[in-house]
Amino acid sequence: MKKGIKQLVEEATSEIETLSIDEALALYGQDNVTFVDIRDVRELEREGQVPGAVHAPRGMLEFWVDPDSPYHRDLFANGNRFVFFCAAGWRSALATKSVQEMGLPNVCHIDGGFGAWKESGGAIEERKPRES
Repeated sequence: MKKGIKQLVEEATSEIETLSIDEALALYGQDNVTFVDIRDVRELEREGQVPGAVHAPRGMLEFWVDPDSPYHRDLFANGNRFVFFCAAGWRSALATKSVQEMGLPNVCHIDGGFGAWKESGGAIEERKPRES
């Protein structure tokens, strides 16, 4: 393997803004800040979710961000600051780097992800599974 996940994450974190959990908690609830949860829906159902956070599955993120994509979501063109997070901060580091390279401004991610959020006492709500 030419480049493993550890190196990819290290490279990403050297090029993006990483928030401490305290910085993230201070931003939570501000009108011009959107928290974006990129975890798989099964993780949200199992662990809970941050109230008010937008769920953007990692596999769809770049498609939702790109205004030329048929899957574009207007949310990502609203001028807000975007705070990405996953379970531990690895996927969100890669996602933040990717959307930053695409040209999405004012993006960052949470060091430690949802795990750090939960451990610090951040707000969490249950996510019920969708009905089939």
